[in-house]
This record gives sequence, structure tokens and C-alpha cells, in this order.
Amino acid sequence: MEIRKLKPSEVSHFKVLIGIFKEVFENTDTMPSDEHLSMLLRKSDFFVLVASVNFEIVGGLTVHILSSYYTEKPVAYIYDVGIHPRFQRQGIGKSLMEFLNQYCIENGFQEAYVEAETDDLDAVNFYRKTNFSHEIQATHFTYFFGED
Repeated sequence: MEIRKLKPSEVSHFKVLIGIFKEVFENTDTMPSDEHLSMLLRKSDFFVLVASVNFEIVGGLTVHILSSYYTEKPVAYIYDVGIHPRFQRQGIGKSLMEFLNQYCIENGFQEAYVEAETDDLDAVNFYRKTNFSHEIQATHFTYFFGED
């Protein structure tokens, strides 16, 4: 297995990962344009890690880098983590989280965090098996604006 950060030119790989996310999260949204995905991959406050087995992308995660007013160090907000169902429960997700933690240490991050819906027991149990520092219970409020 190989884990690596996607380059801005790897939109096709990002689309494969989004396809995995769509399957895992049962998301029916349309795929964003290549231009939009390319723009995201070029941003300094966003990155994508992918896990590959025999050169096939089998999962990954996305991270938004947040600035903080409590510290000068950046914070990594892990937005999505997903592994293709055929490759789940093989340690790939845990390896992705370990890779991300090491990346954050090496790049001077204050912390990384991820949210999981309380009733999504698979996600909660997965994160509890990773080397996390602290768990809190929170309620998430969403505000939708428009049809997108």
C-alpha cells in the first residue's frame, strides 16, 4: 500500500477518490467540474491524501487547513475519510490517519480534528481505534443556502 498527497495536476485521481466517497457516503451529488477540482488541488489551504493498493486508489481523505487566533500554528480539519468497501477493515484508514498525523507533526500543525455523526457507529468506532488525543461530544448545526 502507498499513501501520498495528490498534486494539482492529478484531478483524475481526485475524481476516483470522490467516486469512492460518493459510494461510501451514499452521496448523489453530481461530480464537480475538472476546473473546480483543479482549483481545489492548487489551494494552499486544502490537500488530499490517497491510499493505493497495486496502483489502484482505494481510499483517501481530504483536509482543510484552518488558521487560528489561539495559536500561530495551522489546524487540520479532516473533512472526509473513505475507503472503498472492498478494502475496508484492512488497516488502510488507520494508516491514512497515521500518515496525516505524521504530516501534521512535520509541518508544524497545532492539531488535526475530525467530526463524526454520533449515530454513525462505524465512523465513531473507526476513529476510536486511531491514535487520537481527545474525544468530545458536540452537536452539529448546518445552514443550507440555495440548492447546491
